[in-house]
Amino acid sequence: MSTIDNHARPQLVRGVRLRWDDVRKQHWLLVPEGALKLNSTAAAILALCNGERTLNAIAAELEKHYQGENLLEDVRHLLSRISKRGLLILEGNRQ
Repeated sequence: MSTIDNHARPQLVRGVRLRWDDVRKQHWLLVPEGALKLNSTAAAILALCNGERTLNAIAAELEKHYQGENLLEDVRHLLSRISKRGLLILEGNRQ
């Protein structure tokens, strides 16, 4: 799995959307070939992937809500997995 640079600006590819299902009380990542069930942390990470925030900025924003835990590597790991599926664009990734 390739490493995502700290200054990369991740963004979901066209046609991929985050959705909250009120009936099931569940976050989903809707993709052209189906859907992936997400936990609340994964949904929070992906909601910040707008192509403008860097990996560092995404982790810093989440750390404000999770009592200052160092989340950079957890965020990098999730985004690497989503990227491997072809669901993320990584602008500015030098790796």
